[in-house]
Amino acid sequence: MIRKKSGQALVEFVIILPIFIFMLFACIDFGKILYTQNNLESKMDDIITIYEKEKNIESMQEKLAGEKIEVEEKEEEEYQNFIITKKIEIITPGLNLILGNPYEAKVKRVIYHE
Repeated sequence: MIRKKSGQALVEFVIILPIFIFMLFACIDFGKILYTQNNLESKMDDIITIYEKEKNIESMQEKLAGEKIEVEEKEEEEYQNFIITKKIEIITPGLNLILGNPYEAKVKRVIYHE
């Protein structure tokens, strides 16, 4: 007796499809996070260069005026902490529960304050 297995591939596809879609969206989200982190690192280099030349916070704020990035300055003894944060919307349904929505990318630099 020969059995027909014509629906087997369709059932396997329906079972595997949500996993592939989740992995695709997760790759997109991690790509956005890494891209934003890299941009923040580049901006932090510019900010530290401006601060070392001019030694004022106002010129740093002017450089970031058109964007939704916050700069915090904290003085601790002879060191200065600079933190830039930016929020990123997570589109993957399960990943937003793990990482938090919106995810907050953060770059921190500590420089010696004379």
